[in-house]
Amino acid sequence: MTPTTGSDGPPAGRVRRWLYLAGGLGCVGLAYLGVLLPGLPATPWVLLASYCFSKSSPRLGRWLRRSPFFGRLLRDWDEHHGIRRPVKAAAVCLIVTVVTLSILSGRLPVWLRWVVGGCAACGIATVAFVVPTARPKPPAAGG
Repeated sequence: MTPTTGSDGPPAGRVRRWLYLAGGLGCVGLAYLGVLLPGLPATPWVLLASYCFSKSSPRLGRWLRRSPFFGRLLRDWDEHHGIRRPVKAAAVCLIVTVVTLSILSGRLPVWLRWVVGGCAACGIATVAFVVPTARPKPPAAGG
């Protein structure tokens, strides 16, 4: 018997496919949470879900690319290798607004305010400096 097949279970390729599928679905769940929670970025989870679906389920990959929330983000990433500037600006503004309201609400202990502020600073730095900005290709010259 080879290591990829056995009499006591499915082939390793099938197991790998199911793991990618489960990973992709989990990443989509985290991406949707990232849309709702400013401290959790959605973009890396969407990109990872797209990768997992490319390895496991073309049908789910197409569904993700047609998604009203994530489809344009994936197209921007594929075409321009980055995220559009307005999307980055909206993400930073949302993080700043929600975190500021959380810190100023007075209901968090002081140590937790510092933790929230530090996490927000890391998130803003990631969005601003780590995630590439989409640069649209210049129009083709000619005539």
